Amino acid sequence: DKPFFFSVKLPEGNYNVKIITGAGTNISETVVRAECRRVMLPVIRTGEGNFSEQHFTVHVHDSLIAGKHPGVKLKARELNYWHWDNKLTLEFNGNAPRICALEITPAESVTTVFLAGNSTVVDQAEEPYAAWGQIIPQFFQPGKVAVANYAESGEALSSFQSARRLEKVLSLMKPGDYLFIEFAHNDMKQKGEGIGPWTSYSASLKHYISECRKKGGNPVLVTSMHRRNFDSTGKVVNTLGDYPAAMRKVAADENVPLIDLNIMSASLYEAWGPKGSEKGFVIYPANTFPGQEKALLDNTHFNPYGAMQLAKCMVQGMRDIHLPLAEYLRKDVPVYSPAKPDEVAEWYWPLSPVTAKAKPDGN
Repeated sequence: DKPFFFSVKLPEGNYNVKIITGAGTNISETVVRAECRRVMLPVIRTGEGNFSEQHFTVHVHDSLIAGKHPGVKLKARELNYWHWDNKLTLEFNGNAPRICALEITPAESVTTVFLAGNSTVVDQAEEPYAAWGQIIPQFFQPGKVAVANYAESGEALSSFQSARRLEKVLSLMKPGDYLFIEFAHNDMKQKGEGIGPWTSYSASLKHYISECRKKGGNPVLVTSMHRRNFDSTGKVVNTLGDYPAAMRKVAADENVPLIDLNIMSASLYEAWGPKGSEKGFVIYPANTFPGQEKALLDNTHFNPYGAMQLAKCMVQGMRDIHLPLAEYLRKDVPVYSPAKPDEVAEWYWPLSPVTAKAKPDGN
C-alpha cells in the first residue's frame, strides 16, 4: 500500500531487467522507476489472479573514470544521489505495487544514448521537480537502447567539461552510441571577454561534436526549451538570447542532427496559455508537499507532467528529423503535437517518497 525500493550492487554498465508484476488473489498497480526517479515502466495494472511480464533496459554508472584519477567532480548535493553509487536502485510505486519476480542480466550490445545537459535534462532526485531526461527512457524498446543521463543542475558546456562529466561519457562511449547535447540556460549567464553564443558557446559545441565523433558516436544537438515567460498577447518571450540560433548554426555547419526543442516548447506553452502553463512547472501553493512551508514559483523547472510533455516533444523530434535512433522507439508510442498537449487531468504520477528541500541549481 506504499512505495518500496530494491537495491543491488552491480558493476557499471547497461542491464536488461525482467519484472513480473501481480499478486495472485489481489489486484496490482505498479509503476517502476530506477535510480533517481528515472521512469522505466509506466503504470502496469493486473486483475486478481493475473500477472504481467515486463522488460526494460537501464544504465548504471558511478563517478569513476576507468584508468584515471580523479573521476567526476561531484557537487555536494550529488554525493547522496542514487545514480552515482555502485548499485542499481529500483522504486516500485503506485496504488498497489506488487512484484513477484525480478531478473537482471547484462546488456552488452545495446545502443547507449548519453545525455549532456543541465537541470532541464537531469534525473531530478526529488519531488516535485522533473526533467525530460528522466522521463524519456520508457519510450525505448527494451534490449535496444539504454539512456545514460549524465546531465546535472547548474551546468554549462564549460563546467560540464571541467567537472570531467564529458570525459566520463567519452570513456564509456562505443561506436554507434549517441550523445544528446542541450545547454544554454546557464551558459548565457557567463560573462567575460570572448564569452557568448557565437564565440565560446559555439566553440564548445564543436568540441563536444568532435570528441564524440572521435569515439564513433553520433552527436545530436538539442536547442533549449523556453522559460515560462509570456508577453501581453500570450506569446512566449525569448529569454535565451542568441543561444538557440547559435546552436542551429553549429548544427548546420557541422552537419549534425538538431532537435529544435526551443520551437516546440514555444508551441507547447502557448497551447497551455499563461495561466494554464502553470500546471507544467513547479508552481504550487505552500504546504502542497510535506515540509514545504513556502509557495513554489519556478518558471524554469518542470514538474513530472511538464517533463512528460517535453519528453514527448523529444520523441517526436527524433521522428521528425528521421534520426535512425527513432527506429528503436516502442511501437505503441503515438504521434505527438506540442500544440495539443496531453490533458493534465489524465496524468498519473504517484509521488516518490523524497521531497526537495531546495530548488535545483540554475534557473
